[in-house]
Parts: sequence; structure tokens; C-alpha cells
Amino acid sequence: MDSRPPPLDGIRVLDLSRILAGPWCTQNLADLGADVIKVERPGTGDDTRHWGPPYLKDGQGRDTGEAAYYLSTNRNKRSLEADMATPEGAALIRELVVHCDILVENFKVGGLRKYGLDYDSLRAINPRLIYCSVTGFGQDGPCASLPGYDFMIQGLGGLMSITGERDGLPGGGPQKAGVAVTDIITGMYASVAILAALQERHRSGLGQHLDIALLDCHVALLANQNSNYFASGVAPARAGNAHQNVVPYQVFAASDGHLIVATGNESQYRAYCKAIGAPELGDDPRFATNRLRVTHREELVALLSDIMKRGRRDDWIAKLQAVGVPSGPINNLAQTFEHPQVRARELRKDLPHPLGGMAAVTASPLRFSGSPVVYRRAPPLLGEHTQEILRELLGKDSMAEG
Repeated sequence: MDSRPPPLDGIRVLDLSRILAGPWCTQNLADLGADVIKVERPGTGDDTRHWGPPYLKDGQGRDTGEAAYYLSTNRNKRSLEADMATPEGAALIRELVVHCDILVENFKVGGLRKYGLDYDSLRAINPRLIYCSVTGFGQDGPCASLPGYDFMIQGLGGLMSITGERDGLPGGGPQKAGVAVTDIITGMYASVAILAALQERHRSGLGQHLDIALLDCHVALLANQNSNYFASGVAPARAGNAHQNVVPYQVFAASDGHLIVATGNESQYRAYCKAIGAPELGDDPRFATNRLRVTHREELVALLSDIMKRGRRDDWIAKLQAVGVPSGPINNLAQTFEHPQVRARELRKDLPHPLGGMAAVTASPLRFSGSPVVYRRAPPLLGEHTQEILRELLGKDSMAEG
């Protein structure tokens, strides 16, 4: 059966963002079929183009100037060079806005007003424009004018206080996440907000200004940890690889490696105890409910750890999976991309690149039965589509034309 066009086919996005949070949002929109025009500074472009090594290899296996970091978040887009700091560049962007549905920017609060590219200026020429501002702290409040960076927000927003080994143990102390989770979750929330604003525009016929802040999204990301604090009045502490609210739900050492065991309910806990040859722990009144297991965490985990270290990792995983207990290994990325489920889901995509060779990108996790994601192009070269966009949208052959 022929598939329908992707969900956002016919929607055009002007992407004035750079680094990660904004581009992650616009890559989502591009994957969904939107025509995303990435506006970049002449000569340098998005900062992440230069955040290497590693770099993309060309057809002869040589390093190009395209950093892997940049490749992670800019596929399916077109690149246009324009200097908004010049009157000509700002005027060009305003011309393009007339032909766009969405604009995404991540400049400091008020930073685009001097170029006439703020929301109030642009809605005057396109009242249907959905204008998404991604900032560190939002459009108001005492910190609104401050720059925001993922690492800083992970600390300020509490994530580093609950991430890492328990204080007092070797390796304890503040720890950031291994990927810029604040930027990523902000990009995801921005995507959701934009899609909701598109739906609302069907009713009202009008665009609006979306105020998406790294700090807001980061605090929302903490989910049940926030609720733990609200309910108890006590700030949660680092718990290493253990769960704050469920036991056993953690990493165990086997004789030849480590594995994760995650018992999410009473039946799984009892199945786990039987599978490891300790059914008596499933019936022990000290550990009969999760509430009791949390209370007696140290005692129970010591008993389980002693049993788990006597067996081999893969043997434990096979036994636990056979009885429906969630468990698995701790893979590095090479092992992850060799996993049969990852391969079956085709989570790596190789796209032809204009410099020769292939650009490997991570597949979108969004799956549609009737209007699937289409991988149209590799992350663009700086200014690769400038002339194409000028001719297509403005009928110009160069920015010098009036």
C-alpha cells in the first residue's frame, strides 16, 4: 500500500537556532516532513559544525570539516547563509518569514529585537507565524537575561544532586548525565508545543509566541523525584544505580560482569527470588511488600548481592527473562548498535553525503503506519541550499537582489 505524505508535509520552518536544543526540535519537525530552512552565519555556521573530532569521513576515508556532533541533529534540513546582524541579512529573513509557518530561535531574551526579528515585529508581517523561543530561563523572571547551558542547568535544576553513586561511597559526588539531557528534553517539549500550536491555528487562524525554557523543561524531567520531595519534604539524594522507590531495581555484579534487575511489582519480585534459587526471600515477612523492601533495602540487597555474584551474567539474564523479570546487560554503544533488536528496528541510518561517503545518523523513534518519517537528505553543508531557497521562495538569484 502506498504511504501518505509525512505528517508535516507542506509546513515550512525557519530555523534560527544553533547548538542542540533548538536544532533537536527542528530536526524532529524535519523528520515529520516539514521543510526546515536552517539559517546560518556566513563562513562559520552552527557552532557544532566545529565541535570535533570526530568528523565525518569522505568517500576516501579522510576527515571532512563536518563534526559528528553537528551531524546528530541537522538531517533533513536545508542550509541558507545569511548574516542577520546586517540590514540586508535581517531584511532577507523577514522576507522569508512571510513564506513560513514556524520560526525557532534560541537567542538571549530580547536579542533579536534590534534586528527586527522578534515576535512582535514578525507577527505584524505574518500573523499566522508560530514563533518558538528556546532560552535558558524563559522570557521573564530574575534570571531571564542570563545565558543557559545544559551542564549548568543540570546542576542548578537538581539533576546532579540525584545522579551518581551515593555520597560516602567510592565515586560518590555530583555527576552529570552522559548526554545533554536538558537540551534534548527541551527540544522535545518545544516540538510538542509547536505541534499543539499548529493544531490551535486550525481553529483561530493565528500564530502565537511559545516560551520554552531549559530550566522549566529540566525541572519537569525530574518527574517522580519532584513528587518524592513534595510528599516527604526531604530532597532526594544520589542512589547510585538503585531506584529511589522500588527494591530490587538496580545493578548487580555477577561473577563475570554486571546486569540490571528491575522488579516492578510483587509477582516479578517473587519470580526473581525463585529464579535465583532463593524462594524463601520471596516469602520472608521482612520483604513481603515493596514498602517493606524499601525500608529494609540494605539488608535485602546484601543478601541478593551475595547470591548474584556466584552466577554468570548471561546465565542470570536468561533465567530472569524466562520468567518475565526485566533484566539485561550494560552495553557500550558498539554493543548497542550490534544488538539484534536495534538492528531489526534499523536505528542506524546511512545517508549519502555531498562530500562523498555516507553520513551515519540515528533513526527517528517516531513510527507511523500510514505517513512514515522520510530520510530525505544528510545534514547540509554550510549554505548548501542558499541559491535554491532564494530562487524557490523569493524569485532571487542572490541576496543582493532587491
